[in-house]
Amino acid sequence: MKEKEAVMSRAILLLTVVLALAACGGRGGNFSAPRNLENACLMERERPQYFSAMRATERRWGIPLPVQMAIIHAESRFIGDARTPVRYTLGVIPMGRQSSALGYSQALDGTWDEYVRETGNRRASRTSIADATDFIGWYNNKSRERNGIALTDARNLYLAYHEGHTGFARGSYNAKPWLIGVADRVASRSAMYDQQLRGCGRR
Repeated sequence: MKEKEAVMSRAILLLTVVLALAACGGRGGNFSAPRNLENACLMERERPQYFSAMRATERRWGIPLPVQMAIIHAESRFIGDARTPVRYTLGVIPMGRQSSALGYSQALDGTWDEYVRETGNRRASRTSIADATDFIGWYNNKSRERNGIALTDARNLYLAYHEGHTGFARGSYNAKPWLIGVADRVASRSAMYDQQLRGCGRR
């Protein structure tokens, strides 16, 4: 009987620890997207921690919150642990993922490593909204410095984000009509989010 009670006690303790960890915001937790990605005001009501992170990035790097939102939407649809699809040979043999992109910002391994080195943010995680938005601010500041793109220019910031600073300078996106279409949608979404946030008094 005592042995059964001890087993039950351990099981309850383990369940309590798991639930406590799941409840913590921190760097882990809920990676699912907010329920309504079309309404910035409802998104802020549901995930205020996202907006705290994006406002901190706006203060540090100068990139407007709606621009950050539009880039994250295009990259991951606000899914915190998003990854690129797995590639298959002969339709059945897995050959790894299409790229090393991970998290809200879909930052690649090499670019993320450069960000960590330059900022000294050694504990940064691509699945943390605060770190992901800071990365977006850092990267787009480089686009401003290297390519002269205004931090309010969501379209060209996204093209440089996707193609890299050298690729953008060469105009590599001109050979990718689908990418230009995505960049146009990023610009439209940024404007939409900005208008919505102004309408509910959050800008």
